[in-house]
Amino acid sequence: MRKHGKFFLMASVLAWALMFSVSATQAAPVAAKIGVISIITGPISAYGEAITNGLKLARDEINAKGEVKIDLFIEDSAGKQEQALAAAQKLINSQQVVAIIGPTLSTEMKVAGPEANASGVPIMGTSTTAVGITQIGKYVFRNSLPEALAVPAAVKKAVAKYNIKSVALLYGNDDVFTKSGFDTMKKVAMDMGLKITTIEEFQKGQADYKAQLTKIKATKPDAVLCSALYQEGAVILSQARKMGINVPFVGGNGFNSPEVINIAKEAANGLIVATPWFGDKNDPQVKAFVQKYEKAYGKKPDQFAAQAYDALYIMGEALKKSGKADRDKLRDALAGIRNFNGVLGKFSFDAERDVVMEPNVLIVKDGKFQIFN
Repeated sequence: MRKHGKFFLMASVLAWALMFSVSATQAAPVAAKIGVISIITGPISAYGEAITNGLKLARDEINAKGEVKIDLFIEDSAGKQEQALAAAQKLINSQQVVAIIGPTLSTEMKVAGPEANASGVPIMGTSTTAVGITQIGKYVFRNSLPEALAVPAAVKKAVAKYNIKSVALLYGNDDVFTKSGFDTMKKVAMDMGLKITTIEEFQKGQADYKAQLTKIKATKPDAVLCSALYQEGAVILSQARKMGINVPFVGGNGFNSPEVINIAKEAANGLIVATPWFGDKNDPQVKAFVQKYEKAYGKKPDQFAAQAYDALYIMGEALKKSGKADRDKLRDALAGIRNFNGVLGKFSFDAERDVVMEPNVLIVKDGKFQIFN
């Protein structure tokens, strides 16, 4: 009986130790260093502010759940290619991050993406919408709706609503993103049989658009298709309305910031855009995100905040699937993400690590973005 007693006691101790070991293993979170390249300073820093705010909010929520522990290492690119590249190199080699989120602009991703891809580091753009981003390499992802999906949705809705037959095109010719948006707008217009009355160009930082707008006004288009970042886009809207150009404007992804309304004021009314994000959507997940974001930052989240927020949650899901902070395993887990339910809606990566989701078409009315019916 004593031998049996000792046996049962030892078995119990071993069982308890095994359970404790399994429990401890399960409780240990996957720890990961995630790099961020964003526009923190400069004339279009509102993009970077929204993106980093969305990332920080998601990080705090994910870490609080205990399955994943994420540390963010944020680098400022100031919207410049050379700074974006230097930031990528620092994050990859010095900080030894497992993945990178950003950079903000497609122009920046054209240099940071190849660097990350060559180093075998997954990199995800949350606001890079130009054509060819994910084709840079198998480690390059994005969760931002590309212009190739957004622009056609917006143009088609505007054409149907206003019986548009002719359009003028206006775009920034010195940025990969705005040039790509223009290419998409031109193709959509041609595919739909719209008459293109004129094509006008401008450059980043330009303040006076009267020459371009005078030519546009003279051709009497039914609408203007404009590919610009918010700083230039807002000024274009203001000057166009003052000159009596009151036709609808269809904007590219750069217009999807509340800063357009803040700068252009009532001149922004009538602007039509397509976006995966609609902050007034009657959805519990969207409402909860808006409430938490407002509480943390004192303002409503925009598309760029929402895309960044979802991006880190997507990273978190992939980290849980990969089981550890390993660059190759994380890449493979990211590539397998399907039907992720985020604040933007249902999201999947396609075979080329690009976006599968439906956009909302919005119009600025009474000083805010509303559903365009």
